[in-house]
Formats: sequence, C-alpha cells, structure tokens
Amino acid sequence: MKKYPKIGIRPTIDGRQGGVRESLEEKTMNLAKAVAELIGNNLKNGDGTPVECVIADSTIGRVAESAACAEKFEREGVGSTITVTSCWCYGAETMDMNPHYPKAVWGFNGTERPGAVYLAAVLAGHAQKGLPAFGIYGRDVQDLDDNTIPEDVAEKILRFARAAQAVATMRGKSYLSMGSVSMGIAGSIVNPDFFQEYLGMRNESIDLTEIIRRMEEGIYDHEEYAKAMAWTEKYCKVNEGEDFKNRPEKRKNREQKDADWEFVVKMMIIMRDLMTGNPKLKEMGFKEEALGHNAIAAGFQGQRQWTDFYPNGDYPEALLNTSFDWNGIREAFVVATENDACNGVAMLFGHLLTNRAQIFSDVRTYWSPEAVKRVTGKELTGLAANGIIHLINSGATTLDGSGQSLDAEGNPVMKEPWNLTDADVENCLKATTWYPADRDYFRGGGFSSNFLSKGGMPVTMMRLNLIKGLGPVLQIAEGWTVEIDPEIHQKLNMRTDPTWPTTWFVPRLCDKAAFKDVYSVMNNWGANHGAISYGHIGQDLITLASMLRIPVCMHNVDENEIFRPAAWNAFGMDKEGADYRACTTYGPIYK
Repeated sequence: MKKYPKIGIRPTIDGRQGGVRESLEEKTMNLAKAVAELIGNNLKNGDGTPVECVIADSTIGRVAESAACAEKFEREGVGSTITVTSCWCYGAETMDMNPHYPKAVWGFNGTERPGAVYLAAVLAGHAQKGLPAFGIYGRDVQDLDDNTIPEDVAEKILRFARAAQAVATMRGKSYLSMGSVSMGIAGSIVNPDFFQEYLGMRNESIDLTEIIRRMEEGIYDHEEYAKAMAWTEKYCKVNEGEDFKNRPEKRKNREQKDADWEFVVKMMIIMRDLMTGNPKLKEMGFKEEALGHNAIAAGFQGQRQWTDFYPNGDYPEALLNTSFDWNGIREAFVVATENDACNGVAMLFGHLLTNRAQIFSDVRTYWSPEAVKRVTGKELTGLAANGIIHLINSGATTLDGSGQSLDAEGNPVMKEPWNLTDADVENCLKATTWYPADRDYFRGGGFSSNFLSKGGMPVTMMRLNLIKGLGPVLQIAEGWTVEIDPEIHQKLNMRTDPTWPTTWFVPRLCDKAAFKDVYSVMNNWGANHGAISYGHIGQDLITLASMLRIPVCMHNVDENEIFRPAAWNAFGMDKEGADYRACTTYGPIYK
C-alpha cells in the first residue's frame, strides 16, 4: 500500500545525427532534470515522501529509444509521463503510447528551435490516435540557454502531476464495502463496473459479521487494543457528553456505556485491519486475516442492520478519517459513512490531491437570510449574509475538520499530517465532544462526535454521481467555512441533531446558473452527501476528472483556469459541452 507510483520524464529530441541531435542533447536532458526537480521539490505522497520521477536513460529521437524508455518505466513503476523538448522531434515515433498513463507534453517556447511546432504536431498525433495528452506551452519566449521553468509552465506541470499521481495511485487498489446498501442510499449501491473501468480499482466486500467474528475470536492486536483504550480514556472518554438526547428509559447506564467504548475501539482496529492488513495477526497465527483487502478507501454500512443492534460506527469512522490516533500522527484513511461509495470516491479524489483528511457530511439544510431572521430574530452577516448550507453528519467527519489546527498566523487550517503538531492534535481532541448516540436513530448505542468547525477556511465541496445512460459526473463547489452568531448557531443546530459535528458552508457565487445564489447550489446538488476538502482545489479536480473521462456538471472555477487535455479543444468552444462530448468519445481508461 505504501509503494507509490513514479512519474516518467521523457526528453525527446530531433533524431538527425551529425550535428543537429548532438547540439540539443544537453539542453533537452537539462529540461527533463528541471521538471523532475520541480516535481520532487513540490509534491509529496500520502506518507510525506517526495513524488519520485524517473528520467529516460537517454534522449528519445527514434522509436527504438521510445521502446527502451517504455520498458524502463514499466520496471520502475511509472504511472504517468511528461514529455519535454525544446526542438522538433518525430512525433509518432517519440510519443508515449501507453493507453493507461496520463500524459503531458511541454514544448519549450524558444525561437532558435521549434519546440512549439513539435508540441502541436505530437498533440495532433495523440488526438488522432485516441491517446489524449495535456499540452504545456509557456506564454513568453525564453532564450535557448535558459533552463528555468516559467511560473505559468510550472503551474501546469504541477497541476498535471498532482492529478496524474492520483490516477496512478488508485490503479490496482480496492474499495472495501463493509456491509452493503444502507437505507436505500443510491451511493451505497456500489457499482463495480465504474470502479473497474474508470478508476482501475477492484471491489472487495465483507459481511459485517466478520467484525463480530474477529471480536469474539480475539483476532486483533491485544497489545494495541490496551494502548488504544488508554488513549481513548485520556482524550475521548473524558469528553463524553451529557446524554441529553435520549429519553430516560433509553439511556444506557455507566456499565453499558463503558462496554460501548470498548466495543467501538475494537471496531476501529478491526476495520483498519480489514482495509490494509496487519502483520501482527500473522504472528498470532491468522495468516489470511493479516493480508487485508488492499483498500485505499472503504465504506461502512452501519444503518440499519448493524446500528439497530450494535453500537454505531461513528467513533471508528471519525478517527479513521482523522490524521491521528493512539499510534500518533499519520495519513488519514478514507472511509465513507453509510457505505456511500460515490461520496467515498469524491473523498478519495480530495485526499489524493491534497494529502489531507476529508470531511464527509450530509448536505443537510439551506438556511436563507429570511428563514434565519424568522427563526432567530437575528440577521446573518459577513460571508454568511446571503445564506448558509448546514453540513452535518453522524459518522465519518474527520476531527481535522474542527479547524483547531493553526497556521503560523493563527488561522484555522486542515494540515497535511507531516505538518501537524502535538498541540494541533490536542486542540482537535479537546474541541470534540462524544455524545451518547441518539437511540431513536441508533438503537444499539455508541457515541457520536460533535464539534463546530472554525470559520474562514477555504474549502471545496465535491460529489460524484452515477447517472443511468450517462455514467459518472462530478460536482464541485468552492467556498468557505463560516462562523455565525453563537445564538443563531444554537437555535439552528437544535432543530437538527446537536450531537453531530457542524460545518457552516458558503459557496463562492458567480454568474453560472447553479451559483447565482446559495439556494441554487443546494438545489442543484445531486445527492444527500458531499465530500469537503481543505483548500480551493476545483482546478485540480477538473484536471483529474478529465484524465478519468468523468465530465464535470457543476463548478464555480474560473473558465480561464481550467486545464484539460488538448484534444478537448476539438469538441467545441463551449468548455462544458466539449468536456461531455470528449468524455463520451474516449470513454473510461480501463474499459
């Protein structure tokens, strides 16, 4: 699971020996090295290691050298390629022909040699052969001896590389369904054809009785369990909230609540082991269970068969999606509540592009300024003045989403795990109350996390939907978390479930129909759930979606900032329509 793909750098060159090629060797290879350095210095994998690049052993001037490069890339575990050149090259001979690699071409903008001519020619070849490639061409002419990468070129290289690395990282991994369909939610009707053909992933599934079997037969690390319970009692159980939501006859006594804490901690250990395996289990004699399911993402059905009888999955879901636990700071897992695989995929996209934990929420309520004034007698102000969307969910909302981690200026952020501090961790834990679960919803009990997200964080809400006859589509809404008057929050929050975590969200409005006001964003959202990532990452999501041939049906990203394969330009001048037509024409990568 920790063996990350690499990005292959292909330095292509004019194949004419006897003076032309020789004069270009050093320049071309230096461009390749500059791209590798740019990526290695700026992009990291989920564990914090730099994204690795592999450069071809020689420049590529003829087809034999293309083949040798392809063989090397296969050996080295390359998952995407960037071709670089400053000159004319033989396009069909030097292009990357691997149908599964996302691919980009940077044609150096210099007047001495026609790098731009090669770029145009090879992109035409890619389009003609049905192998879409991203074209990268700097706005300003550079001198021939200038091997620096201009800012506009660097931005496109990095945007491509982030998305391409996400595509390659998903390939060959699994989505693990723990249980099956939850309460008729469409997203939990897991579609294996989508995962296989669009993401290159397997679908794995276990019945929830497997969790009970492992509990009853002791198939978990008992030493880790003791450590986990001590940590839970110190940081979570101490913040157990008052059982105010349940009627007296439905409240569990102290002994029952203590048993629930032990149960949910074991649940988390087992759910993690099911995803990634655990070598400790092999030492205990459980060789099969030690393997795990190679799952890069998962979902837990929970409601209702499980939660009608056992404690709910809120504690393990919330902590698995968080960037820390009793073993310290670590990369967050991706686990969808109610086994909503469509939202789980959106979470996975956000996680792979940012390396940060993802918020899973119900897109629960749009509150208009008028409705807020009627209910509370107060007016929304600031970013919230045009209305707010209440994001709230029992389950997989990461504790990182509390916004209790701070940057150097004291602003709330959600950090990559390698930037988290012990103080950040303690602040997130202190801000989280664990209320006994509402037993009208969750008859088996358990504990639900509760916090209020700090305002002022730039975030992107996204959702993948599957449409009969069309296929997958992606929705994107960039915006911010906002803080509202505490009295307004209290009154609005009490009208839903105050034992769950709340994030007040405001999208960035623009002249697009779905973003003309906050109501329109809510009204155009395609499902009951949304995945929320820190940062405005809509541009990267659009690039990623185009690689996967998933059209974007709704977004508020500036049209001038959209970066898709060059072939998309051939499908018409309206970018949204062209996106749909191109995705339909090319179809999924792994079909």
